[in-house]
Amino acid sequence: MKQVDGEKLLASLGLGVNELKGRLTPDAPMDRVTWFQAGGLAELMFQPHDTADLVSFLKLLPEEVPLTVVGVGSNLLVRDGGIPGVVIRLSAKGFGQVELAGENLIRAGAICPDKHIAAMAMDNNIGGFHFYYGIPGSIGGAIRMNAGANGGDTASRLVEVEAVDRKGNIHVLSNADMGYSYRHSSAPDGLIFTSALFQGFTEDRAKIRADMDAVRHHRETVQPVKEKTGGSTFKNPEGHSAWELIDEAGCRGLMIGGAQMSSLHCNFMINVGHASGYDLEYLGETVRQRVFEHSGIKLEWEIKRVGIFMPGREVKPFMGLVAATA
Repeated sequence: MKQVDGEKLLASLGLGVNELKGRLTPDAPMDRVTWFQAGGLAELMFQPHDTADLVSFLKLLPEEVPLTVVGVGSNLLVRDGGIPGVVIRLSAKGFGQVELAGENLIRAGAICPDKHIAAMAMDNNIGGFHFYYGIPGSIGGAIRMNAGANGGDTASRLVEVEAVDRKGNIHVLSNADMGYSYRHSSAPDGLIFTSALFQGFTEDRAKIRADMDAVRHHRETVQPVKEKTGGSTFKNPEGHSAWELIDEAGCRGLMIGGAQMSSLHCNFMINVGHASGYDLEYLGETVRQRVFEHSGIKLEWEIKRVGIFMPGREVKPFMGLVAATA
């Protein structure tokens, strides 16, 4: 059952779209975008050529049309009913650059892979970015969720962010404006990050290489890096490790449909076959339910879930358990 109609939405935007340089794709299959390789269609996907092209498109887009922004799809679960409205997916050509911007300063586009920042920093003897080598995502997502690992996080390195709002206005936000906390920022949801400026410190290249090698070894040893996964599924609750809570609740290796909690690292959810978005989210909520029943702790999703459910295939948070016992 088709849940979106991209051709109709595209036609409603008028002739102004003919002036755009980027790519417009009606009914875009999101399973080709996400690392989970699952999920429904985006009603209309726009990949802007550059920031000016993005601004032009946003000025054309009516306020009532839903807007979703995605990066490289590494930390994203798309529901099977698809994503209504427009999905903005920044292009690598227009938003994937990384360059030196001064002493120990690096500027990167929002779609630049995190590991490219780490490599640029090492090549220029800039310390403080080794942790990005182990994060399988892009800078835009890292900025939004204060991504971190191995003793470092985005908040400790970010200087400022350039962003575009829903009406096509450009903003520059300082680190303080982002309101960072653990795996979270309080920046308005409607902002589309386009680039960011980071600052590190002078450090010996051999030391940086050793730190990056340690990150790579750890990741390859304890994480299912060769699987169709979305990275860490749940945030670590204060004072706890999510994987330990999941393991203690008996959910290591738990499988529903084509989705499984990894036996190697049980806070990683993987698509072991042809998992649907429903399989993945149902598995995640089952794990949350069992952890809550076992420890009384409510795990919170780290993976971003977007889109609408297929009729009759809705998934309730905690499988409805918390609401039923409240």
